[in-house]
Amino acid sequence: MTRKYLVTGGAGYVGSVVAAHLLERGHRVTVLDDLSTGFAEAVPEGAEFIEGRVQDAARWLDDGYDGVLHFAAFSQVGESVARPEKYWENNTGGTMALLAAMRAAGVRRLVFSSTAATYGEPETVPVTETAPTAPTSPYGASKLAVDHMIGGECAAHGLAAVSLRYFNVAGAYGPLGERHAPESHLIPLVLQVALGRREAISVYGEDYPTPDGTCVRDYIHVADLAEAHLLALDAMTGGAVPAGEHLICNLGNGNGFSVREVVETVRKVTGHPIPEITAPRRPGDPAVLVASADAARERLGWTPSRPDLADVVADAWDFARARHEGDRA
Repeated sequence: MTRKYLVTGGAGYVGSVVAAHLLERGHRVTVLDDLSTGFAEAVPEGAEFIEGRVQDAARWLDDGYDGVLHFAAFSQVGESVARPEKYWENNTGGTMALLAAMRAAGVRRLVFSSTAATYGEPETVPVTETAPTAPTSPYGASKLAVDHMIGGECAAHGLAAVSLRYFNVAGAYGPLGERHAPESHLIPLVLQVALGRREAISVYGEDYPTPDGTCVRDYIHVADLAEAHLLALDAMTGGAVPAGEHLICNLGNGNGFSVREVVETVRKVTGHPIPEITAPRRPGDPAVLVASADAARERLGWTPSRPDLADVVADAWDFARARHEGDRA
């Protein structure tokens, strides 16, 4: 059945890939994005595009929408420490305005792109949804506040909602890929070295209690992440997540990869040497961050279909090369 969805932040990395998946499923899609971190050319063909802020969603949201997928947020941890007010106003205040607009319009389904940063430095891994939430940055705290806000909306006003928490998303989906400014994620940074845009990759700490001494992280292919969002919609429209329930699911591939494993995989995929610079540990970097996806598998029927790191890197490499060649043309 064709449905109509609003995708906030749909000109960004994950939001654009989810919008593309919705269109491929035959749905109608409206992307709402202020382009502060997104790109107009990333809005998939076939989607209606509204350049605007999520705080003003009430101007466009009406009862013709079957649900909202909410990605609009700032996500730089370091910036959130330096400018916490920016994150509270946008991430938390923006979602409060969105929930009010949904309530007024009678739109009762929401998928929220949350983050595993809500857990802070977990006591045990893999991280489950019952782990204590203790975010170590205003970014993580702003997202946790949104999850609390959504839970209250579900209980009081009959919203059906799914929050998806994940650590690291990578890879690309055709012409849609990762291009943050500034870039802070490991895989695109290593690919910059392969492209000659960066001299070396910094490895922060090599004395962690891990097999090779470097941090271990969970990586999910962006297309697998998009499929989880669509399954969350299916769960709500099919009644598996009924009105009044707020389901929180962690997403992960079930295996972590160390920084050195990522660097070595990029060497193999690209055929380029990747010089390394060993740097001191960064404060607050846990040794291992891996999510348990048991709840997502049981409640949503989700399992990652692209768990191989080489596949993730290969798709990201194709996207990075295409952009690099386009910049040189």
